Amino acid sequence: MIDASDFVDELVRGGIRYLTGVPCSFLTPLINESIARQDTRYLIASSEGDALSIASGLWLGGKSAAVMCQNSGLGNMVNPLTSLNDTFQIPTLLLVTWRGTPGEKDEPQHALMGQITPDLLTLLGIPWQVLPKEPQEALALLRSTLQAIATTEKTRALVIEGGTFTACRAPSDRDLPGASERLPSRAEALSAIVANTPADAVLVATTGKTGRELFTLDDRSRNFYCVGSMGYASAIAHGLSLATDQPVYVLDGDGAAIMHLGNLTSIGISGRRNFTHIVIDNQTYDSTGGQKSAAFNVDFCAIAMACGYRGATRCHSIGELQAALKQGHEGPHLIHVPVNCGAMENLGRPTMPPPVVARRLKENLV
Repeated sequence: MIDASDFVDELVRGGIRYLTGVPCSFLTPLINESIARQDTRYLIASSEGDALSIASGLWLGGKSAAVMCQNSGLGNMVNPLTSLNDTFQIPTLLLVTWRGTPGEKDEPQHALMGQITPDLLTLLGIPWQVLPKEPQEALALLRSTLQAIATTEKTRALVIEGGTFTACRAPSDRDLPGASERLPSRAEALSAIVANTPADAVLVATTGKTGRELFTLDDRSRNFYCVGSMGYASAIAHGLSLATDQPVYVLDGDGAAIMHLGNLTSIGISGRRNFTHIVIDNQTYDSTGGQKSAAFNVDFCAIAMACGYRGATRCHSIGELQAALKQGHEGPHLIHVPVNCGAMENLGRPTMPPPVVARRLKENLV
């Protein structure tokens, strides 16, 4: 395994002092190291395409950046990789994790991307190699990759498997919610939502621990648990609200909501009265090590109103959340719920395959 500090040392020697991207658990040591150091800067990005474009702007200004992402995030990068980096011949180092590696057990949303990651990079014309787990081999490959990028001015990718980096220090500037005030847990917020929404309501939970906790607390036939498709839960719920007159609630996360904030404009235009958008905000990417999201600098209620929502409510306690749900605001309405970072102990996963979850909901509604 590679010591993350040695890897970042090599990046700095190669002229890279900026790292940006969307967290993946495989990259947690590397991200935390880049946050904790004084000679590097980690830039919080809303999406992988955002990160790549930031890196391109840095290159235009004479700086260099490495872009870190889960391989699922390659989908968000295809547009700028082809229409920005290739068109303008702007080189970037991509550090891409390989979730769903063939033969390795992983979550269902990683299966297809795990199979096609090498072919996708090849199809995009991006030379790539798997980063060895042996430290000296890895650092030598990183050096040669950086040299090749400088010489050819072409983007290259290092593909990173699980267990490549050793654990390291936590970010020194991590200011998690709850440090100075008592906030509820996400599970407490979800329990309040379950208890105060109609039995015939549709609940769409964003990817990660939100869906897993909802399944654990109260699996309903009208629940939909996103696995993957980060940032799209609100759009899925929007479509459902158009297809049914039943109340539809999306249980969003701060990082997921930020990734595709443009969804709020579409929701605002539709003006569906049966649509409630609940943002459960712990200001972190909880599933990947608790790195900060940009939510500490975002006013979700103001954004919703600016996008045409009929109303928005900020809840500072479980009691206020319960009151907001019981009031039954006319949608589209956004409810912002600050919570602490962290999850239920011994948290499991939905026991039904995703296709079963989807068809169960469809059959229950039609």
